[in-house]
Amino acid sequence: MTKAIEEIRAEIARAAKIAGRSADDVSLIAVSKTRAADDIRPLLAAGQRVFGENRVQEAADKWPEMIADYPDITLHLIGQLQSNKAAEAVALFDVIHSVDRLSLITALGQAIASAGKAPDCFLQVNVGAEEQKGGCAISEIAALLTQAKAAGVPIIGLMCLPPADTEAAPYFALLHELAQRHGLPALSMGMTADYPTAIMLGATHIRIGTALFGARSG
Repeated sequence: MTKAIEEIRAEIARAAKIAGRSADDVSLIAVSKTRAADDIRPLLAAGQRVFGENRVQEAADKWPEMIADYPDITLHLIGQLQSNKAAEAVALFDVIHSVDRLSLITALGQAIASAGKAPDCFLQVNVGAEEQKGGCAISEIAALLTQAKAAGVPIIGLMCLPPADTEAAPYFALLHELAQRHGLPALSMGMTADYPTAIMLGATHIRIGTALFGARSG
């Protein structure tokens, strides 16, 4: 696992260099969803501090002990978030990647006001207009950004999951253009199969699971 993270860091550096960027501008999120603490601790020992989880309850059960041991951990929620879990998500996570609708913005705004803590947030965009996938429509971005600002929800960038089994580059390029259009500095895009391409097209946050932990069994 230590070798895997070294290889990924080297690939990040290569892709960033090609794009004329600094590797330091790319945050590697180790996607630890469904992984046990015993699987995660070797990465912590190797210096990895940024992790991504899909579910609030799984993260709440798994992370407090590790955060106590490594207080500089940054925890990202990368999965869909139900509005009724907003307060728990604000309490636990440093960054939320899946803001995609007004009801969730409203719930997050209330949770932030109550907690006095505001995680950085990404607006998730359904760049492929896929009915089964979360994310707002491209046409909704401007209105949701306005609503988030009014609710006190800090949106720092855009996130996407391109359609599966297709070339991701056009979707990454589209998200980059949308972020620039709306004055947003951060882009959460790219996973194990396509993160070098995402970096070359402007990704600031990449979400890597399989390349670090191996394929899931079962």
